Amino acid sequence: EVAAVDQPKIHLWETGIIRITRHPQAVGQTMWSAAHLAMVGTTFTALTMALLVAHHAFACWNGDRRLYDEHGQDFLEIKKRTSVLPFAAILDGRQVLPDDYYKELLRAPYLVIAIGTLGAYVAHPFMQAGSALSMNAGYVEG
Repeated sequence: EVAAVDQPKIHLWETGIIRITRHPQAVGQTMWSAAHLAMVGTTFTALTMALLVAHHAFACWNGDRRLYDEHGQDFLEIKKRTSVLPFAAILDGRQVLPDDYYKELLRAPYLVIAIGTLGAYVAHPFMQAGSALSMNAGYVEG
Protein backbone atom coordinates (compact mmCIF):
# COMPACT_ATOMS: atom_id res chain seq x y z
CA GLU A 1 0.00 0.00 0.00
CA VAL A 2 1.19 3.50 -0.81
CA ALA A 3 0.35 6.09 1.85
CA ALA A 4 -0.14 8.83 -0.76
CA VAL A 5 -2.78 6.73 -2.54
CA ASP A 6 -4.44 4.61 0.15
CA GLN A 7 -4.98 5.04 3.86
CA PRO A 8 -2.24 2.94 5.50
CA LYS A 9 -3.66 -0.17 7.14
CA ILE A 10 -2.61 -1.65 10.44
CA HIS A 11 -1.70 -5.30 9.99
CA LEU A 12 -1.32 -8.16 12.45
CA TRP A 13 1.81 -10.20 11.83
CA GLU A 14 3.54 -12.88 13.85
CA THR A 15 6.00 -14.13 11.28
CA GLY A 16 9.49 -13.01 10.33
CA ILE A 17 11.18 -10.69 12.78
CA ILE A 18 7.96 -10.39 14.80
CA ARG A 19 8.51 -13.99 15.97
CA ILE A 20 11.71 -12.74 17.59
CA THR A 21 10.47 -9.37 18.90
CA ARG A 22 7.16 -7.56 18.45
CA HIS A 23 8.92 -4.17 18.33
CA PRO A 24 12.19 -4.65 16.40
CA GLN A 25 12.86 -0.94 15.87
CA ALA A 26 12.66 -0.24 19.60
CA VAL A 27 15.00 -3.14 20.36
CA GLY A 28 17.44 -1.92 17.71
CA GLN A 29 17.30 1.65 19.02
CA THR A 30 17.96 0.43 22.56
CA MET A 31 21.00 -1.59 21.43
CA TRP A 32 22.26 1.33 19.32
CA SER A 33 21.81 3.72 22.25
CA ALA A 34 23.62 1.41 24.67
CA ALA A 35 26.54 1.03 22.25
CA HIS A 36 26.88 4.77 21.66
CA LEU A 37 26.55 5.54 25.35
CA ALA A 38 29.32 3.04 26.11
CA MET A 39 31.51 4.60 23.43
CA VAL A 40 30.93 8.29 24.21
CA GLY A 41 30.04 8.09 27.90
CA THR A 42 29.11 11.72 28.52
CA THR A 43 26.15 12.90 30.58
CA PHE A 44 24.72 14.56 27.47
CA THR A 45 24.89 11.24 25.63
CA ALA A 46 23.29 9.48 28.60
CA LEU A 47 20.39 11.95 28.56
CA THR A 48 20.02 11.78 24.78
CA MET A 49 20.04 7.99 24.72
CA ALA A 50 17.61 7.79 27.66
CA LEU A 51 15.22 10.10 25.78
CA LEU A 52 15.53 8.04 22.59
CA VAL A 53 14.85 4.80 24.46
CA ALA A 54 11.93 6.42 26.34
CA HIS A 55 10.51 7.61 23.01
CA HIS A 56 10.65 4.06 21.66
CA ALA A 57 9.16 2.63 24.86
CA PHE A 58 6.24 5.01 24.41
CA ALA A 59 6.01 3.98 20.76
CA CYS A 60 5.80 0.31 21.83
CA TRP A 61 2.95 1.11 24.20
CA ASN A 62 1.17 3.30 21.65
CA GLY A 63 1.65 0.78 18.84
CA ASP A 64 0.18 -1.98 20.97
CA ARG A 65 -2.71 0.31 21.91
CA ARG A 66 -3.42 1.10 18.25
CA LEU A 67 -3.30 -2.59 17.32
CA TYR A 68 -5.71 -3.37 20.15
CA ASP A 69 -8.04 -0.55 19.08
CA GLU A 70 -8.00 -1.82 15.49
CA HIS A 71 -8.09 -5.59 16.08
CA GLY A 72 -9.26 -6.13 19.68
CA GLN A 73 -9.14 -9.75 20.85
CA ASP A 74 -7.18 -10.88 17.76
CA PHE A 75 -4.32 -8.60 18.81
CA LEU A 76 -4.44 -9.86 22.40
CA GLU A 77 -4.02 -13.42 21.10
CA ILE A 78 -0.95 -12.40 19.08
CA LYS A 79 0.38 -10.39 22.04
CA LYS A 80 0.22 -13.57 24.15
CA ARG A 81 2.30 -15.45 21.55
CA THR A 82 4.90 -12.73 20.97
CA SER A 83 7.21 -10.60 23.12
CA VAL A 84 8.92 -7.23 23.11
CA LEU A 85 12.08 -8.81 24.53
CA PRO A 86 14.00 -10.61 21.77
CA PHE A 87 13.60 -14.38 21.77
CA ALA A 88 11.58 -14.39 25.03
CA ALA A 89 8.45 -15.84 23.39
CA ILE A 90 10.54 -18.52 21.65
CA LEU A 91 12.37 -19.46 24.85
CA ASP A 92 9.07 -19.55 26.79
CA GLY A 93 7.51 -21.82 24.16
CA ARG A 94 4.84 -19.28 23.21
CA GLN A 95 6.29 -19.02 19.71
CA VAL A 96 7.66 -21.94 17.72
CA LEU A 97 10.12 -21.46 14.89
CA PRO A 98 9.18 -23.54 11.85
CA ASP A 99 11.86 -25.71 10.26
CA ASP A 100 12.17 -23.25 7.36
CA TYR A 101 12.06 -20.10 9.52
CA TYR A 102 14.96 -18.57 7.59
CA LYS A 103 12.65 -18.18 4.56
CA GLU A 104 10.63 -15.65 6.55
CA LEU A 105 13.77 -13.54 6.96
CA LEU A 106 14.98 -13.74 3.34
CA ARG A 107 13.04 -10.70 2.15
CA ALA A 108 14.10 -7.53 0.37
CA PRO A 109 13.41 -5.13 3.29
CA TYR A 110 15.55 -7.22 5.64
CA LEU A 111 18.32 -7.29 3.03
CA VAL A 112 18.19 -3.49 2.65
CA ILE A 113 18.42 -3.05 6.43
CA ALA A 114 21.31 -5.52 6.70
CA ILE A 115 23.25 -3.79 3.89
CA GLY A 116 22.56 -0.35 5.39
CA THR A 117 23.67 -1.47 8.84
CA LEU A 118 26.84 -3.04 7.49
CA GLY A 119 27.50 0.09 5.40
CA ALA A 120 27.11 2.35 8.45
CA TYR A 121 29.45 0.10 10.42
CA VAL A 122 32.09 0.19 7.68
CA ALA A 123 31.67 3.97 7.29
CA HIS A 124 32.26 4.76 10.99
CA PRO A 125 36.05 5.25 10.65
CA PHE A 126 35.45 7.69 7.78
CA MET A 127 32.84 9.57 9.81
CA GLN A 128 35.23 9.79 12.75
CA ALA A 129 38.08 10.93 10.49
CA GLY A 130 35.85 13.59 8.94
CA SER A 131 34.85 14.79 12.38
CA ALA A 132 38.49 14.97 13.51
CA LEU A 133 39.46 16.73 10.29
CA SER A 134 36.80 19.40 10.74
CA MET A 135 37.85 19.94 14.36
CA ASN A 136 41.58 20.13 13.46
CA ALA A 137 40.91 22.48 10.54
CA GLY A 138 39.25 24.98 12.85
CA TYR A 139 35.78 24.61 11.31
CA VAL A 140 34.42 23.45 14.65
CA GLU A 141 35.49 24.72 18.05
CA GLY A 142 36.92 22.10 20.35
